[in-house]
Amino acid sequence: MTAGVFSVPRKLRLQGGPLSLVEAFDPRANSIGFLRWLMAFLVIFSHAGPIAGFYGGHDLGVQISSEQSIGGVAVAGFFFFSGFLIARSRMGSSTIWRYLWRRCLRIFPAFWATLLLVVLVFAPIAWWHTTGSIAGYWGVNYESPLTYFFNNMWLDLGQRNIAGMGAELPYSQLHGGYDWNGSAWTLRYEFLAYIVVAVLGLFGALANRMIGGIFCAVVLVLNAMQWSGAGTLWSVNPIFSDPFLLMFLAPFCFGVLFTLFGDRIPVDDRLAIGALAFGALTYAYGGWNVIGQFGFLYFLMWFAVRGRITNWEKHGDFSYGIYITAWPVMTLGAFFGLQDYGWMVYHVVVIVATHVLAYLSWHLIESPAMSLKNWTPRLLERGLNFMRPATTFLREELVNPDFSSTPYASRLRKQRQSAEGQS
Repeated sequence: MTAGVFSVPRKLRLQGGPLSLVEAFDPRANSIGFLRWLMAFLVIFSHAGPIAGFYGGHDLGVQISSEQSIGGVAVAGFFFFSGFLIARSRMGSSTIWRYLWRRCLRIFPAFWATLLLVVLVFAPIAWWHTTGSIAGYWGVNYESPLTYFFNNMWLDLGQRNIAGMGAELPYSQLHGGYDWNGSAWTLRYEFLAYIVVAVLGLFGALANRMIGGIFCAVVLVLNAMQWSGAGTLWSVNPIFSDPFLLMFLAPFCFGVLFTLFGDRIPVDDRLAIGALAFGALTYAYGGWNVIGQFGFLYFLMWFAVRGRITNWEKHGDFSYGIYITAWPVMTLGAFFGLQDYGWMVYHVVVIVATHVLAYLSWHLIESPAMSLKNWTPRLLERGLNFMRPATTFLREELVNPDFSSTPYASRLRKQRQSAEGQS
């Protein structure tokens, strides 16, 4: 059986059916890395519409679907795999604090570096190209470059533009907007999803998969209600006034379900082709946001298992770097009229430049940051050591291994089973 959090019976295989996900998925040999790169690549193609004026000035895909662009489809795939992988990570984490620390390391350092790249390099170049001089850039009072980083650093983007630039760009002329990183707004929902998984793990909802499954099923039902017009959810709770919350949580929770119920999900070739066809039909004719996307997401997991493109990330995981740097690169290119050289030249330049930045981001920022995932500040470590006798006493007194889903209780159960086996 595959190592990791999957440790449940091989029910499907024993019944003569296809391999279940828990049997078929190999965390060290799968195509998730390739698929995430591909989806980041699709986001570039989709955004070339509003940024550069291709595809009639609209995101690629809306010419077919009234519900979602190709970029939106790709983002759903991102959230799906995040839900699957992050739930596995949370189930294997020792504490909620260590889990959150690792999630912060994955999101913030590269994002902060991108913000600095924009305000210190890209925007000054655009200012110089527009005005003929760098003079006055740092002294602008409206949308000041001095506030851009701090207004956006916690993922809630409070300043989209710098120094009022971009009125002549296709994005402004077509949509009346100004934005130096129009992809980054989804990161807020990604981190909110991380917090949801943290809370689920804290209260044992991931150890008891029925509880976790019920929570995820409720999210999927609420999302279906939202997009089918079955109810006015914001009247139930103001949190649902933001339609993107459920839109992103739904594929994320679908991925969590694949972790929780991996022993009951078949990896079936015919089912995968049918699911892809179903997703494509709903994309073209309606129902994608309600249910169709889940057929596509099942197909992605099938491909991740069956594709076995295992060496794609041998030089690094570039998907996140591509996602957060592509829009700024495309915006800078638009200042220089890159789109005027045609679709092919535009995309070749953008793709090459974005991959260079993603390579640097991974090797200089993301990978070094993740190397700190087990690091504890010395002052905090001293505090934890000082408190350890008290916390150990409380844990030993309060935790009953027969009624607890904590990692500590799990260790006690294993120790008891080992002792009983030896006796």
